[in-house]
Amino acid sequence: MSQEQLEKKPTTHDVKEEAEKTPATAEGNDAAEVKEKGVVAEASGGQDEGEVNQKKPEGTITIGEALEAAVLTAGNKPVEWSDAAAIQAAEVRATGRTNIMPGGVAASAQSAATLNARANSEDDKATLADVLTGASSKLPSDKPATRKDAEGVTGAEMRNDPHLTTYPTGVAASVAAAARINQAK
Repeated sequence: MSQEQLEKKPTTHDVKEEAEKTPATAEGNDAAEVKEKGVVAEASGGQDEGEVNQKKPEGTITIGEALEAAVLTAGNKPVEWSDAAAIQAAEVRATGRTNIMPGGVAASAQSAATLNARANSEDDKATLADVLTGASSKLPSDKPATRKDAEGVTGAEMRNDPHLTTYPTGVAASVAAAARINQAK
């Protein structure tokens, strides 16, 4: 490689900065209105395929926050296999990874479901609150909940429930509620 090639720095392109400088469009929206609505295109910034953008639009609810909301609605519920499957589906969708992380929320849920299946007393069982408290901080990346995320989490919970149902205020319900709120914005 020549010295000139080594010294040449890669050029970067700041889409946000360019969007702020763009004059009004033909539709009559000026740059300030576009910026207020959050309609600013973001470049991938060299992300690998499958990597999730960690920035969230203001006012949206992330999958991690939806998992934490399940603590408020169903925190005393013992973790079952269906809950563990729903939490795993949520983690996979939030992080963009196809496998679960050791020590992550999904791994904790699977361990809790296994221990609960063997527990002799209801008092000995781990609850959703034990597993999901602080879920958004345990996820390496997070993204706003969408309808597809809600469908995936609901499907996972139903497939792993003996009665093919979801718990009314459980994990799937929280992600679905977050997706509905996000869709309305």
